[in-house]
Amino acid sequence: MKNLNRRKWIKSSLLGMGGLSLLTKGFADSMETAALSKISSQSRLVELNPGHFNKVPMRARLLANENPFGPSEKAQKAIAAAVAEGNRYGHGDAAYLIDLIAEKEGVSKDCIMLGPGSTDLLEKTAIALCRKGGQVISADPSYMSLVNTAQAVGATWQAVPLLEDHSHDLQGMKAAITSDTRLIYVCNPNNPMGSVTDAVALRSFCKSASQKSPVFVDEAYLEFMDNPMEQSMVDLVAKGHDVIVARTFSKIHGMAGLRIGYMVATPERVASVTQLVRSTMGLCVTSLKGAIASYQDEAFVANCREWNRTSRAYTSEQLHALGFQEIPSHTSFMIFPIQTAGKAFAQTMMDQGVGIRVYEIDDQDWCRVSMGTLKEMQYFIEALKTTQA
Repeated sequence: MKNLNRRKWIKSSLLGMGGLSLLTKGFADSMETAALSKISSQSRLVELNPGHFNKVPMRARLLANENPFGPSEKAQKAIAAAVAEGNRYGHGDAAYLIDLIAEKEGVSKDCIMLGPGSTDLLEKTAIALCRKGGQVISADPSYMSLVNTAQAVGATWQAVPLLEDHSHDLQGMKAAITSDTRLIYVCNPNNPMGSVTDAVALRSFCKSASQKSPVFVDEAYLEFMDNPMEQSMVDLVAKGHDVIVARTFSKIHGMAGLRIGYMVATPERVASVTQLVRSTMGLCVTSLKGAIASYQDEAFVANCREWNRTSRAYTSEQLHALGFQEIPSHTSFMIFPIQTAGKAFAQTMMDQGVGIRVYEIDDQDWCRVSMGTLKEMQYFIEALKTTQA
């Protein structure tokens, strides 16, 4: 992305992985030089935001796909009680959370790896699988953390444009696989488009493609969908396919600032990552206690799904009334094309205390707005109207 300082990002990504003992300073410096020379592929999606979101008071913070309703009350109480245990490592709590996840996902506990958010797990997997080069395949536009990290450690990126309905071009991705492919990334539902790829087609793709390369399915927004487990690819792991599924507590659980997530993969694939990095060492006891409480609070998750649906329906209706047409969303955000220049649009909205994201995709500017409370969405619509004046 245009605003990314690659030199700083590469250093922080590589040197921040303290568990990678092979990344000494000299090695990191040489990796930085190599990575800078290899990064050439550019996404069709470019972020256009002014870049000072955290410095401006907001009455509607709709820019980071955060859940305005969380953490749940049960999670908050568990977190508060855990502060007194902050002098202890949380390995026991991590083991308990892994047991809970394994039971729910229908896999053995050695199929689970925890991390501080799913992005951390995307990046660690990219380092583990692509640190010796090779190719990573993903859709474009899509979430770029895994791709950016893979390129930074020496891999190349094969971008496959989304189809006209903004779903993944699974045939195109399958055709792009070569003997050099080290990882295939699928974000479903997709960020930042909000679109979804048919579960039946994706399952067939994963079964076939994973025979040639690991397939990483990022399901960060899956739980905002109806019947999410029917849409998940996690059952393929239990059947032995080389598929990796990531989930996060940042979205529907409302724990973005507490940083915890997990991935599900075959024991062998988990081991290929954990032999380089430690899994639970980066997790604090407060986050673990909160995640345990939230994971078992099914009523809160169901309520968040419904509250999100209500805000999404209201926003869609209001957008249509103003002449905008969003991409049908299956997530906690939606994206729609705008006629105003992106940075000016974002500034106009921010001046009214409404934070959103703006992107350029193929020379067209877009607004991505997260779903907040109904009141926040009303603020958003009020501010949006002023951009048409």
